[in-house]
Amino acid sequence: MADNKEFFPPQYDVNAKWDACLDLTVRRFVYSSLGGAFGGLLLFRSPVSRWASVAFGAGLGIGSAYTECSRLFEGSPAKLAAPKIIETPAPQDGQD
Repeated sequence: MADNKEFFPPQYDVNAKWDACLDLTVRRFVYSSLGGAFGGLLLFRSPVSRWASVAFGAGLGIGSAYTECSRLFEGSPAKLAAPKIIETPAPQDGQD
C-alpha cells in the first residue's frame, strides 16, 4: 500500500521549522549557560555574581536563538534604523 502523505516544499514545512528552532534554542541555552557558569567560576567569587553570569549567558543564548528562529520563519528581527543626519551649512555673518 502506498502512503497518502503529501510532501510539502521545505519553505512550507512548519513542523520541521519548529523542530529546528526548538533544537537550536535548547542547544544555545545550554551551551551559553555552561559558558557563563565557567566564566563565573573563573572570574567571580560571590555566588550572586556567578549566578548573574549564568543568567547573562542564558540570556545571550535565548536572544541569539530568537534571532535565528525569526530568520528561519522568514520574519525579520527588529532592526533599529540609523538616525537621519541632515547637514545644513553654517550661517554666514556677512563679515568678509
